Amino acid sequence: MSSITIGPIADTASDPSERSALLFWMIFTGLSIFAVVLLWRFGLIRLMLTSDRTYISSVIALLYIVTCGHCFLRTRAIAREGAAARRCRAALAAPDGSKALDASATALPRGLVRDHIDSLVTKAAAQDYRPVDQTLLLRTLADRLRGSNGFGAFVSDTLMKLGLLGTIVGFIIMLAPIAGLDAADKVAMRSSMGLMSDGMAVAMYTTLAGLVGSILVRIQYYMLDAATQRVFSDAVVLTETYVTPVLERKGSGIEGTGIKGVGSPS
Repeated sequence: MSSITIGPIADTASDPSERSALLFWMIFTGLSIFAVVLLWRFGLIRLMLTSDRTYISSVIALLYIVTCGHCFLRTRAIAREGAAARRCRAALAAPDGSKALDASATALPRGLVRDHIDSLVTKAAAQDYRPVDQTLLLRTLADRLRGSNGFGAFVSDTLMKLGLLGTIVGFIIMLAPIAGLDAADKVAMRSSMGLMSDGMAVAMYTTLAGLVGSILVRIQYYMLDAATQRVFSDAVVLTETYVTPVLERKGSGIEGTGIKGVGSPS
């Protein structure tokens, strides 16, 4: 993988673009909008909205739009973090890159990765630059990178349950006229058949809207989680390659100075 390239000169052509995650989201959203336009052009969306008397399909559509906005904001944030991580790698891979750690990493580009490196430097200094275990710090970084990504799983499950709710309500509307149905009354029979048809339409359209919305949300947040994982992996490689070796060398230098002082004559 290009993210583990070691050396001052990284192959930037093979690196993922700074906006690759955002670009994938925009492509997916563009295709979704194109599909919606086609469905509207053929009247299928209007038919769904007019046939659903419970407005559950409209609620599903509105919740999906809000979730797309949230996914866009999170994807943009992750794209920025990925770009900041790559700039940190470029700065630390320079010949004098280790000097950036002397000022508690404040010279590095701002972002969660820089904050992690700053915490790592502070922890190393507090324990006299002995070998640093960054497991707990990496867990914190992973949680901060994920942020509110779990909102996607919540919305996906909610859309599925809203579709199921619409199915139940539709069957209730469909079966309600059967209790007082009189086979001899043709007018009542015709009216009951209309109500049953309306109930079936509610059940089918809400189920379809819930399933489609849930799948689309899952796809968007899957791409977001994949981008988040890439940023986290880059941060791990960055710290293990350029940060912890420098901190451990400082510890070796301090230890060597202390031993020399003990063995020198007074």
